[in-house]
Amino acid sequence: MTKTWFITGAAAGLGYQLTSLLLARGERVAATSRNSEPLKTLADEHGDRLWTAALDVTDTPSIRRVVDSAAARFGRLDVVVSNAGFGVLGAAEEVSDELFRRQLDVNLVGSIQLARAVLPHLRAQGGGRIVQLSSSGGRVGDPGMSLYNATKFGIEGFYESAAIELAPFGIEVTLVEPGGTRTGFNANLALAEPIPAYENGILGQLRGMLSGAADPEFLRQAVPGDPVKIAAAIIDSVAISPAPRRIVLGSGAYAAIGATLRDQLEALRAQHDLAHSTDSDDVVSSRA
Repeated sequence: MTKTWFITGAAAGLGYQLTSLLLARGERVAATSRNSEPLKTLADEHGDRLWTAALDVTDTPSIRRVVDSAAARFGRLDVVVSNAGFGVLGAAEEVSDELFRRQLDVNLVGSIQLARAVLPHLRAQGGGRIVQLSSSGGRVGDPGMSLYNATKFGIEGFYESAAIELAPFGIEVTLVEPGGTRTGFNANLALAEPIPAYENGILGQLRGMLSGAADPEFLRQAVPGDPVKIAAAIIDSVAISPAPRRIVLGSGAYAAIGATLRDQLEALRAQHDLAHSTDSDDVVSSRA
């Protein structure tokens, strides 16, 4: 059965791959991006199955207008893919206030405001699926990416709560956690102004990699993700019911998240007695 998909950040990277694959499969797509010009070829090829609109996710009134227009154009929105985002590389204290604010506004606030805009439509039609692009960085800290990690940890926390609220309405949520992927993400990282104190450590090494100093074989192994395969896996996940809360994509993401979860579980178990010892006395005595 043909579905209607609403996608942000559709003109590049995973968003473009998703849009292209969906249209090839006969789906309808409302594709949005700050610059929709790269979608023109797809529009010429697929006609009225593709609807495009310019959208900056930092403009909340615009999000609401574009969502409403897309819903009016197609009659319903079956799957909403929140994909717009970018990364900032730099130590926490290196990032300017302006760049700090934009990172939060695009990746976190914009994603939440998109959810708030689409939910009335999904509730009214009796359900739907929200696919939120997160990252392995939504569960694993990466040096030099503290602000990016904050947005991804944050959006995962938002949907952990919101998914419980939305379940009675037939609205399901999947968080997508890819690792390093061969898109333009790294090339388009916003770079903070370096502070010399950090240059001899891991941050200096990371900046060197981005400037082309890294061994090509190391980069090939470090960024293994195929964007076409990842887009296909995201599309296929929508057919799974009930919706998987998370899908981890990429061997690097799987290894990093697995190691983090094992370490966290081990640390939690070691604190069993401490945790229980801080309960009020009446609760402690009732367990005796």
